[in-house]
Amino acid sequence: MFGVTGVEGVAELTFLGLYALQHRGQESAGICVIDAEGVARVRKGTGLVADVFSADDLNSFIGTSAVGHVRYSTAGGSRPQNAQPIVVRYARGDLCIAHNGNLTNAQELREALVEEGALFQTTSDSEVIVHLIARSREETVEAQIRDALSQCEGAFSAVISVGDTLFAVVDPRGFRPLVLGRRGRGHVVASETCALDIISAEYVRDVRPGELIRIRGDEIRILDDLPAAPRVSPCVFELVYFARPDSHIWGVAVDRARKAFGRQLAREHPVDADCVISVPDSANSAALGYAEESGIPFELGLLRNHYVGRTFIRPVQADRDFGARIKYNPVREIVQGRRVIVVDDSLVRGTTSTSLVKFLKEAGAREVHFRIGSPPVRFPCFYGIDMPSRAELIGASKTVAEVEEILGVTSLGYLSLEGMLNAVEAAGPFCDACFSGEYSAPLVDMEKGLVAIQAPPGC
Repeated sequence: MFGVTGVEGVAELTFLGLYALQHRGQESAGICVIDAEGVARVRKGTGLVADVFSADDLNSFIGTSAVGHVRYSTAGGSRPQNAQPIVVRYARGDLCIAHNGNLTNAQELREALVEEGALFQTTSDSEVIVHLIARSREETVEAQIRDALSQCEGAFSAVISVGDTLFAVVDPRGFRPLVLGRRGRGHVVASETCALDIISAEYVRDVRPGELIRIRGDEIRILDDLPAAPRVSPCVFELVYFARPDSHIWGVAVDRARKAFGRQLAREHPVDADCVISVPDSANSAALGYAEESGIPFELGLLRNHYVGRTFIRPVQADRDFGARIKYNPVREIVQGRRVIVVDDSLVRGTTSTSLVKFLKEAGAREVHFRIGSPPVRFPCFYGIDMPSRAELIGASKTVAEVEEILGVTSLGYLSLEGMLNAVEAAGPFCDACFSGEYSAPLVDMEKGLVAIQAPPGC
């Protein structure tokens, strides 16, 4: 998510901000620009940021503030109508919302709203928030937003505009990051600091869990917090994989956190080898940390094709390794005849890892030792990370020895849960539900049988 107000060229700045946040979603992108009269205009579509917006689009978007969003689907599925920001005509002015996270009581709220006559245009849980705001009986916009979000369980970081006013909010547990920045006399809110860097905005601070901020022109006002949660629990998987390594979230430099994971991994699972290589790009920092701690040289033994996104067209007769082969290729001169340590950030299904091991052996690697910079992923996420059902998670039902055999590796080592959390202890406590199964926010819809247990939601 990205929001900006109080500066010139808000559409271009939002485009750049979303470009920096492209790693957070490649399915669809959208920008809503609000003019001085509070009238909102939106352009959104499926695909990457650079594909959705043309220079003419940006030049025609004249306004004083803007809200942008890139999406990868979990809740609501992959449908064009679920692209954000969502824009509606509202009694207090045009309302626009961009949301990151997942509401764990979305279906319960949706069914109640439908019974009251609400008409939904999307299958996204984010639209539930819009209806709650519009139907609130509170008198002010600020109170209506607070009333609506106080009814929501689960994860929501959101940027909302009503007329020419921006609001930024994070759920009381603080699952998903949101940062506040300044550019000249204007203000910026974004999911990560890398989006501030690209437009030369100054980082001010993180938006606190439960905090609701109103931004109008060059004025910022901190509104009443949302009702407090029993504990704050930001998502540790943001540090493991999701956030960009050049970002700072929750007071942590992501690159430094991943290096710390790699160093601890080397202490827990040392092995004699000739080189350390990473599965690029998300495991680069952890691999460097492993190499530094172990004294084994880091080398670029796997290269990634950066022109391939997370989705692509597969030939009908493609073999099962095609997905990995089109993205990764080993450097034969580095791995041939050598004992190789491969560091990856996480192991989810194991299908890509199995193919990578095969490629390395074909390139002549004598031994392949797999090291994972996080614990086994054993449980699905219900708070906004798209993870498969538990039956598809290789770490949920397989022992380390069984996973070693499936991958075809010489040895396998996971970072321990204790080691991972201790490496970032100063910024904790964190939500580690995908590793531990301890869910910090109630799974209302699942517990009431309103969603299938095998098909976890997300946003």
